[in-house]
Amino acid sequence: MTITEQQLLQIMPKARPVAGFFLPALNRAMARFKIDSRVRQAAFLAQAGHESGQLRNLVENLNYSAEALVRTWPSRFTTESAAACARQPEKIANTVYSGRMGNTRLGDGWRYRGRGLIQLTGRANYASAGVGLALPLEDQPELLEQPEHAAMSAAWWWVKHGLNELADAGRFQDIGSVINTGKPGRVPHGAAERKALYDRAMEVLV
Repeated sequence: MTITEQQLLQIMPKARPVAGFFLPALNRAMARFKIDSRVRQAAFLAQAGHESGQLRNLVENLNYSAEALVRTWPSRFTTESAAACARQPEKIANTVYSGRMGNTRLGDGWRYRGRGLIQLTGRANYASAGVGLALPLEDQPELLEQPEHAAMSAAWWWVKHGLNELADAGRFQDIGSVINTGKPGRVPHGAAERKALYDRAMEVLV
């Protein structure tokens, strides 16, 4: 089931400046990974739309204030350490992601920060996606900033985590929870916007 540019913009009106670049990439990615029914495509487009600011943000925004750092990562920042890192994205990435998700080398947190439509994060995830997509993502992580690879990596991640099956079962909130928190059963950040995008997609994709 191929979507049109008109449908894409009805679902994500803020994507107008980039829709022409993303439409063929999204259709190729969804076809390759069998995101091929109304409910699967609606769920995928809604979640990817939320995660990427409607296709406009392909790199994680780590420009946090001290207050936001403590609120977002209370186990990693004290008031004092947050003040020392505030508004310094590279320092924040290396503090938050160091020693996690396969990040073992100095600077890995920043080098493998979130990219793509579903914010692939961490050296291990880049390496795994690189194998799955036959791309040198570990050596060239910035490839995920290109529409084709941003869409394809999101669809790869989607299938790898069983999200087509959750979409088929109508478990939309659990999909957001898996993407946002790593496991189902939680309320993801931005749950209301995710659901609004999904409802709009279900209306448009007929």
